[in-house]
Amino acid sequence: MANTTNDPCVILESARGFETLYLRDKLLSDSREIFLTGEVSAQSCGSLITQLMYLNRTEPDQEITLYINSPGGLVADGLAVYDVIRLLEAPVRTVCLGTCASMGAILFLAGKKREIMEHGRIMVHDPAFGGNHDIGGKKPHQIQSELDDLNRCREALARIISERTGKSLPEIYDITANDTYFSAQEAVEFGLATRILQKGGTI
Repeated sequence: MANTTNDPCVILESARGFETLYLRDKLLSDSREIFLTGEVSAQSCGSLITQLMYLNRTEPDQEITLYINSPGGLVADGLAVYDVIRLLEAPVRTVCLGTCASMGAILFLAGKKREIMEHGRIMVHDPAFGGNHDIGGKKPHQIQSELDDLNRCREALARIISERTGKSLPEIYDITANDTYFSAQEAVEFGLATRILQKGGTI
């Protein structure tokens, strides 16, 4: 796992002198815990896929915990991680820390167990063109092609939410037409989360 200067670490003294111990690496190796804290991007998803595949190959019968606090991001990269999680032999438990929004919510739904903190929340909505998207100068058939692609993406995400919650597609399209936020209790009642983590629970 690549580290940056922003990764939390501790300095330990050993027989070999002082060593830097990156806490994410420690949690990965000792507890099979990994994190998505930030946007769903090519870089973050590449890192997640690497860690997931490593843990699956070392102990395919042991649970992996993925903690998520994400505003969402790139659909294609997020779906790559979703597909990997669903194909792993190792069971994956997802935990919502703070907010799982947009593609962050889809990744949360990939877990076999889907747990949410008491004050966590989940937001789902239809996909949209990115802020840098510009249709200026494009021909009608080009614009239509992009709209068709966006609608295919909308259908794929709606089907995931439907399959994981047990709700019908019309119900899902209704809630994803706008930004819809679920509190922890609402997320459990709707089927997005399987339980709320409270005092005395395991994190």
